[in-house]
Amino acid sequence: MTPSDWRRRALWLAGLTIAYNLLEGLVSMHFGWADDSVALFGFGVDSFIEVASAGLVLWKLLDHGNLDRERRATSTIGWLFLWLGAGVAGGALLQLAARRHPPTTVPGLVISALSLAFMVFLWRAKLRTAQALDSATVAADAACSRACIQLSAVLFAGSLAFLAIPFLWWADAVAALALALLIAREGLGMVRAARSACFTGGCGCGH
Repeated sequence: MTPSDWRRRALWLAGLTIAYNLLEGLVSMHFGWADDSVALFGFGVDSFIEVASAGLVLWKLLDHGNLDRERRATSTIGWLFLWLGAGVAGGALLQLAARRHPPTTVPGLVISALSLAFMVFLWRAKLRTAQALDSATVAADAACSRACIQLSAVLFAGSLAFLAIPFLWWADAVAALALALLIAREGLGMVRAARSACFTGGCGCGH
């Protein structure tokens, strides 16, 4: 493949990431709200922040990015992640205090399983593309997909635990707390990346 082919592939992967996260976010928030699942609802909100992050990457790939503007946008998204992490953690603690749990975690199990399969594909494809283009921006996008894999794995584990052993009423809340920590780590990484003198654009996740 030529560099132009790899560049088109990078753009296609970024667009696919945005489309998938929009759909995933809507479905996750709907079922999370309907089933009173803090973990699933928080997972859905995170998907929309991931859309904004992927949008920055796409913007950079199209060479329309102003670095100072990208730095501010990345920092803002990072702070949104931190606030989301705090909100999800607060909801989980309230759920634990009230000893509440969702009636079922089947939606969370299905959504997280689909997300795991799709995000692993995206992560691997982005890594290959980043290496071919020697692109820090695409590498940062791959790091975001890796973070999504971690979030999906936590949601899957919590959903499966409650489904397999129903008396583990706290499984959803504990999964939500783990999600909150991972989301906050993403946000902190983005804020630090935006403040770095080596900032090159992109989401900054994992850096």
